Order: sequence, then C-alpha cells, then structure tokens
Amino acid sequence: ELKEIVFIIQSQSNSFHSKRAEDLKRDILKQAADLGKELPTVLLIHQMDGHEGAWTILPLMRDFSITYGRNSSWIFFCEEDTRIQVVKLLETLGRFDGSKEWFLGKALYDEESTIIHHYAFAENPAVFKFPDFAAGWALSIPLVNKLAKKLKSEPLKSDFTIDLKHEIALYIWQKGEGPHLTPVPEFCTDDVNSYKVDHCATTFSNFLPLCGEPVKKEDVFVAVKTCQKFHGDRIPVVKQTWEREAALIEYYSDYADISIPTIDLGIPNTDRGHCGKTFAILERFLNHSSHRTPWLVIVDDDTLISIFRLRKLLSCYDPNEPVFLGERYGYGLGTGGYSYITGGGGMVFSRIAVQKLLASKCRCYSMDAPDDMVLGMCFSGLGIPITHSPLFHQARPMDYPKGYLSHQIPVSFHKHWNIDPVKVYFTWLAPNTEESLNGKKIGYNREDL
Repeated sequence: ELKEIVFIIQSQSNSFHSKRAEDLKRDILKQAADLGKELPTVLLIHQMDGHEGAWTILPLMRDFSITYGRNSSWIFFCEEDTRIQVVKLLETLGRFDGSKEWFLGKALYDEESTIIHHYAFAENPAVFKFPDFAAGWALSIPLVNKLAKKLKSEPLKSDFTIDLKHEIALYIWQKGEGPHLTPVPEFCTDDVNSYKVDHCATTFSNFLPLCGEPVKKEDVFVAVKTCQKFHGDRIPVVKQTWEREAALIEYYSDYADISIPTIDLGIPNTDRGHCGKTFAILERFLNHSSHRTPWLVIVDDDTLISIFRLRKLLSCYDPNEPVFLGERYGYGLGTGGYSYITGGGGMVFSRIAVQKLLASKCRCYSMDAPDDMVLGMCFSGLGIPITHSPLFHQARPMDYPKGYLSHQIPVSFHKHWNIDPVKVYFTWLAPNTEESLNGKKIGYNREDL
C-alpha cells in the first residue's frame, strides 16, 4: 500500500532548494490522490528540527523507527531533482518481501580505490556497491529498526562526513554482517525526457540548473589563493584554462609578482589551513571591490572551475539572501558539530553572507586553522545554513564513479595529482560542451581520463 511508504526528500532550507522540494512533495501527493490511494507521508529533511546533521540521515534512524516502525513498510529517500512514477515505484517495491532487511538502490562503485573513500576495498574497490542518491534508494522497516537499535547502543564514531552515500552503505554493510545494496534497475538517473525511461520508477531532471539568464560576468568576483612556490606551475594552468571566463579575478599570495599579477595580503603562507588568508580575502572583497558585485568565489590555485557554468547555476540563487554554496562536508555531526563547504571545490558567497560573517566576532582561532571548517563553524553559529551543490568537487574526475558523473554537468574539480589538468579542464569543464571556444570545438573523450 502507498500509505506504507514514507518519502524523505533530501531538501535544503535555501529558498531555491526548498521550493524544488515542495514541488516534488506536491507531485508525489497529487499522484497518490489521482490513484485514489490513502496519501503517504512525505517529509522534507531540512524541516526536521533539532538535527544539524539531519542531511546525514543516520542520526534520524531512531526517529524513523519510533514514528514509522509499526505501520510502515519502506522509507524511500530521494533528492529534490528525483522524479518519481508512484505506480511504478509501488510495483517495484512490491517485488520485495518487506518483512526482511532490504537496502535497495541504483548501484555505484569505484573503479579504483580513492582518497574520498579512504582507499576502502583497495584490493578490488568494485566489489562494494553504494547507492546513487539521485535515483532514490529505499530501506525496509526491519532494517531501519535494526539500524536504530544499533545506533542506540553504539553512537556514530566518524568525525567527518565526506561522501554520504558511500558512508551510509558502509554503515549498513557492518563489515559484512549487514545487507549489501541490492541493485534495482527501475531506479534510474536517465533524463526525464529520455526514450530509455519507460521501465523506470524514478528518473532525474536536472543536470545543471538554470533559472533565467546566467548572472553577468561582472557580478562574479573570483579570488584565487596561491603562494610563491606555486606561481610557476599552478598559475599557468589557470591562465591556460578558465581565467578567460572570469571578468573580475585577483590572485592572492605571500609574494607580489607583477607578471601574474599577485597581491600580497601581508599574511605569511602556511603549510595548511590558510584561515588567515581567507579572512583577509573576505575583508578585501567587502572593502575594496565594487559594492555592486553580488558574488564572491574563492578557489585554490589547483582548482579547475567553469565560471561559465557557475554563472548559470547562480541564476537560481537570490543574492539578497546569505548564500554559502559549494560541496558540503560534515564534522562531528553525530555529536552537535557543523556542516561546511570544502574549499578545494570552490566556495561561493553572496555579498550579504560575507557582511553577516564579518559583522560577527567569529574569526580564525589560528592563522593556519582550516579555513573551510572555521567558515562552517561561523555560519553554523550565525544560523546561516550552508547550501550544497553536487556539481562542485573536492577531488579529480577519476575519484568519482562514472555513473555518478554521468548525470552531472560539473562546475569544478580539484587537485593536479597524476593528471594533465589542462586536459581535464577541456574534457570536463570547458564551455565547448555548450558553446564553441573561438568558433572551434576543443575536446577529449572522457573515457580517456
């Protein structure tokens, strides 16, 4: 029965995202009403009070067990851009015995072991499957009850949440004692309009959001963090790739080099952290850039980014809201920690977010504190939620499953380890996928990378 499915939408409180989640909730309930069925429960994760880490899902298992453990059969999780054919979903879940422990989803796997998964299953990473959240995934209530019981006796230990889909699958797997992910072919990430989706219970609707005209080039100020030792190898990559897409760009270093040019902020370089430098950049943006520039992007000198795509993405966000956007990580969320935007993939701020941050007294506890984590702590303290986009990436393309990247038009990648960064840029990020560059198409085959 439809009323035995609890739908959980991985929503966010930012106005653009919350509206999309509300639209999906309305669509699910309308399909249910059109079937003449008793309406299911549809919950938005950002509305679940009391959990800073609600987006990490596991801390909610006890609540799910207590509230739905007796009269429901399935908890079905999806993203705001997942599209659901309710009849087909009912048929699909009906094939599984809901009295048993099931973990269902569209399977992703690593082709090689990767740092973002702590080199898990190094011998053969492809053996471990984890769900693509964009396709939706489901837990049977007996498994939810089991997880809730385990969480009661053994609180979550991990300090960091880096890749939630992999970490949830690991937790459920319980070193081989729990269920593996069962792949379900009806859970799909093909585009809603694709000819391939006739058999699908779920599809996906958004490869790169666009909400009207892209924001103007002049509305995005780009700050590149660098230091003298990287001027010779990293900055030339920026200049060969994405610099031309930026109308307003400055390079901040510990040494003024007029050939680039770089600006010495008077902050000595630190081997790690860079908190002092980042706060100096924020203050400079507020005090020295045009007050009409609504957006600031801070990137590392080894970040590869598409400003062209970022301008499209930013068309969906209101610069009058305090927006702090990028790839979300978590720290200590099981024990009252905070979420943060991981710096390597790029951190995007609305001017008002920078104003609110600097008007507060929240600052670095040391010059080499991790800047991205301090910013997360500060915004959490101010009650300003961070906004996650999966299109920003802290690592390289080969560090992510191909199936995951296949339904994205990415905005950024990070790091130059063991890759040709110029080739990566022109393969994954250059505007030539949407427009030709100087009239010529430049491209590589993604499969080569």
